[in-house]
Amino acid sequence: MTRQRITLLTPLALLGLLAGLVDLSHGSAHEDEDYYMQELLTREHINQFQEKPVASIPDRYEPPSPKPAKKGTKGKADSSRQTKTTANSKAVKTANKKAEKTKNGALKTPNSISEGEGQYNSIKAECPPMGLETSKIDDFQLHASTTKRYGLGAHRGRLNIQAGIYEDDLYDGAWCAGRDDPLQWFEVDARRLTKFTGVITQGRSSLWSSDWVTSYKVMVSNDSHTWITLKNGSEDMIFTGNREKEIPVRNIFLVPVLARYIRVNPRSWFRNGHICMRVEILGCPMPDPNNYYHRRNEVITTDDLDFRHHSYKEMRQLMKVVNEMCPNITRIYNIGKSHSGLKLYAIEISDNPGEHEVGEPEFRYTAGSHGNEVLGRELLLLLMQFMCLEYLSGNQRIRHLVEETRIHLLPSVNPDGYEKAFEVGSELSGWSLGRWNSNGIDIHHNFPDLNSILWEAEVKKWIPRKMFNHRVPIPEWYLFKNASVAVETRALIAWMEKLPFVLGGNIQGGELVVTFPYDKTRSLGVGREQTPTPDDHSFRWLAFSYASTHRLMTAANQRVCHTEDFAKEDGTINGALWHTAAGSMNDFSYLHTNCFELSMYVGCDKFPHESELPEEWENNRESLLVFMEQVHRGIKGVVRDLQGRGIANATISVEGISHDIRTASDGDYWRLLNPGEYRVTARAEGYSLSSKKCEVGYEMGATTCNFFIGRTNLSRIKEIMERFNKQPIRVPARQLQTRRSRESRMETQ
Repeated sequence: MTRQRITLLTPLALLGLLAGLVDLSHGSAHEDEDYYMQELLTREHINQFQEKPVASIPDRYEPPSPKPAKKGTKGKADSSRQTKTTANSKAVKTANKKAEKTKNGALKTPNSISEGEGQYNSIKAECPPMGLETSKIDDFQLHASTTKRYGLGAHRGRLNIQAGIYEDDLYDGAWCAGRDDPLQWFEVDARRLTKFTGVITQGRSSLWSSDWVTSYKVMVSNDSHTWITLKNGSEDMIFTGNREKEIPVRNIFLVPVLARYIRVNPRSWFRNGHICMRVEILGCPMPDPNNYYHRRNEVITTDDLDFRHHSYKEMRQLMKVVNEMCPNITRIYNIGKSHSGLKLYAIEISDNPGEHEVGEPEFRYTAGSHGNEVLGRELLLLLMQFMCLEYLSGNQRIRHLVEETRIHLLPSVNPDGYEKAFEVGSELSGWSLGRWNSNGIDIHHNFPDLNSILWEAEVKKWIPRKMFNHRVPIPEWYLFKNASVAVETRALIAWMEKLPFVLGGNIQGGELVVTFPYDKTRSLGVGREQTPTPDDHSFRWLAFSYASTHRLMTAANQRVCHTEDFAKEDGTINGALWHTAAGSMNDFSYLHTNCFELSMYVGCDKFPHESELPEEWENNRESLLVFMEQVHRGIKGVVRDLQGRGIANATISVEGISHDIRTASDGDYWRLLNPGEYRVTARAEGYSLSSKKCEVGYEMGATTCNFFIGRTNLSRIKEIMERFNKQPIRVPARQLQTRRSRESRMETQ
């Protein structure tokens, strides 16, 4: 059989021999050490142990052609796509130019063996990730020499994949070889000719084991039989691997290699551990219109938007551009500041921005409470561009949304954390860098635990005599200045209390699922338990409205992101059934305000490469719109007195659902309900109650149910008593004399 040769873009004019392999015995880890917190260590401390090559660049080497789009590294992102219309193209280009600080400078990372000196930057041609982390590369494309067990098979060798809590699970956190020797390998089949430019590696995700590869070789092939090892002169190139198991290490090849298959061959590993790796391959597929696999997975968007990662300043500039494009329907404001002083900017989209209109529901999307989960941030920036452009073009669906809804988009709840992850880049930020705010607080789970307060009151039968089943008050200790409450959380609470939000979604990352309250288990000490709210049926409808219109969440062929198969549950799950979490934003929103809040986890990759953004937009665009439209599901109306004045804080109760809501300042209300017939009651302090049947249909649009309620006799008496300072009403002297004369005549008769 004729063997096919490897095709190289350029001759392998590689650098001189490495100084030597790294010391494999540096430090030993305790077996029970929690390595999920390793990234709190400074990266300078980790990087000081990296080997740096000593070599020179051949004079005859020519720099490669212009590079594709870079990762989201601060100051290095090229604007590959810009919003283009006749009216705004100049403004958008001006905004994008501010982000282009260098045209073709390579990303600098001291973790890479081929990035040790600045002189190498001029010859690097870096491609985007092939998609091991995002699951674009499917399980059948991953192979290995040997496997310790199924849960540690080649299909688990994906960058940032997370393990289950216990060992011997079906879903463990890496590929681990069945034997520890230099003959092992991990292989990726690109299924087409690909320009490979680099490799990113991690150790094994595990709470109990310490396993990582400290050095490796790279081999390529066109037929999976004949393999060529990347050379360093006349010797095999040895790449420096990891020094711990969580922080990714990237190695960029000095010369791109053109082939179909690529193998990573571990040469050394942590002395107290085993050969285990999580991997991402950087590669650019070569043009091949006849390639079946490429055409099957290709997703192309027709929306001409700004598909790139935005720094804080770029985000602010883009919001300004959108506001200038659509000044009649947008308004930019901030709800407060982050711990480091960055303003938390939001944009309002409405036909009457800045004002609450009676009968018009208020909706919100938030993103970035975990700063390293960046896809939601970019989706909201894309959404505001899209809605502005489609409104201008006359899209009736968008026009109806804008004219009938007051929409608020807050793209970055935790800008401090985002800047940390953004500075390092999409593949090197790891699983947790930037998750917390600058004060080390997880904002999404920093709200007061109102669940326990409500459930205790129910056990003591205080509801409704001593306590309501809604608007659960915030405990006093939480409001103290020295309480461990993030300034971002306080800003969110003030925002939520100020505006009468009806429906909200907070966009997160790292999974493909929509979660709904409650997020905390009712049983003490139970980590997972179905804990439904009184509005469980409505929450399930809302969750399914997003998941079912997402391109991947309910797909039968979608692989598990980490350890949970949510597709079999229609891409939705009760939060407490997944894992218990006290003080979540979702539970607080439901128990303290009228707003129904859900979490959308929109991708396995928390920080997808810039090149993935157009496809991710297509995955989520319809879901984002459909979920917003659900704010018009249920009943709405105004509660007025007999003189026609709106009554604020009137209670709206639905028979059979032990969770009430309140009217807004103008007396208007919105109650999310599934289709059906309901007995609804309106009551307010000092007024008599009023009940009626309200029917909710399947068609879009809330059913109008208005109420008129009158004052009670007791409330009128109390009002009169208050007017006279609670004293007996004094009768004028003339009236008193007439009354006494009448009584005297009656006695005489």
